[in-house]
Amino acid sequence: MHINIGIVDDHVLFGKSLATLLHTFEGFQVVVDARNGAELLDKCSKLKQLPDIMLIDVEMPVMNGQETAQALKNNYPAIRLVALSVNKSDNSVISMMRAGCCSYLLKDSPPRVLEQALREVYVNSYYNSEIHNNSLGKLLVTYKDAPPFTEAEMEFLRLACSEITYKQIAEAMNVSARTVDGYRSNLFEKLNVQTRTGMILEAMRRGLLKL
Repeated sequence: MHINIGIVDDHVLFGKSLATLLHTFEGFQVVVDARNGAELLDKCSKLKQLPDIMLIDVEMPVMNGQETAQALKNNYPAIRLVALSVNKSDNSVISMMRAGCCSYLLKDSPPRVLEQALREVYVNSYYNSEIHNNSLGKLLVTYKDAPPFTEAEMEFLRLACSEITYKQIAEAMNVSARTVDGYRSNLFEKLNVQTRTGMILEAMRRGLLKL
């Protein structure tokens, strides 16, 4: 088994140490190493052989981990994406998974765990890490009892993502301004927000919207 790996991490020492470690794993080869997402995309465009797996630091300058993962997913969908971070917060895990990562690993993971994870990702396109399970489990608990959204509320939500006014939304939906006010109030309450911007961001966080 021959596995090509890419690394994007803004900490030079960690990136080089990680590359050295990966080369000790049988069949592993690091084919690209970058300090941020923009540099990585530039290097990938010039590679003859793309990596099978990309290790992505979550917190980076220029392009953060989520932006980098999304760009790789859009431009190189065959590359399996793995988040690598010291941050184990639920929001961080969930945002990286939604951006296209198939697993989330902590930087202090033992080498044997890292190797096992990468081999499983290569074979199965997925690694079921404990932190990943915990975060997604909490996400399900958070949303499983949330009140359902009506078809009209979802249509209002989609229209609210544009730059049109609430009056124009009412015209587009062929309803009164008062009815639109009702949709807005209902969504503010269901999403626990107080502004239009907050409503859109929370809807995106929950996966209700994709822009």
